Amino acid sequence: MRHSNRKHKLGVSSPHRSAMMGNLAVALITHGRIETTLAKARALRPFIEKIITLAKKAEKANDAARKLHFRRLAIARVRDKQAVAQLFDERVSEFVDRPGGYTRIYKIGQRIGDAAEMALIELIDGNDEGYGKPKKKAAKKATKKTAKTADAEEAAPAAEEAPKAEVAEPEAAAAAGETAATEAAPVAEEATTAAETAADSDDSDKTGDSETEKKDA
Repeated sequence: MRHSNRKHKLGVSSPHRSAMMGNLAVALITHGRIETTLAKARALRPFIEKIITLAKKAEKANDAARKLHFRRLAIARVRDKQAVAQLFDERVSEFVDRPGGYTRIYKIGQRIGDAAEMALIELIDGNDEGYGKPKKKAAKKATKKTAKTADAEEAAPAAEEAPKAEVAEPEAAAAAGETAATEAAPVAEEATTAAETAADSDDSDKTGDSETEKKDA
């Protein structure tokens, strides 16, 4: 099965591809930055990073035979002794403290002739700290948490005052009922007295009319 065994074929044979990678690696070690197609840059990245790893192993090795062994492995792949010597003797100190990611690729658009995607690939300087991770998402989460806590703090006093208000409302209603009853009592008494006087006046009128009728008869 061919799982996890992907290679950048680049449309050429295997010997042609290995020679191409060696030449690109020599140019990158010598100049520090080269311009090539995006496909070749992506294929060169794992190739040159393995060579740099060999240089790091040779730098950390205490045995001279081990150092020579790693250098010969790099020469077999790069096929240029001067470029390997420059990497192992001069530039390896830049990558000793870096755990990985020795190269960086920049896309620079399409080539005019055949519209191929072009890119710049460079060796990262040892003093380069790289791109920092964005902290906007963490800040948004923090603001959401603070907003939730503020809402909870505002809701807690309101919840404590709500039962007090509910208790106060029946008391206010009872007091209002008592005052309304006291105010309505004199009004009811006046209404009853007015009704009694009106009834007395009607009776007197009826008796007067009856007496006048008897006199006429």
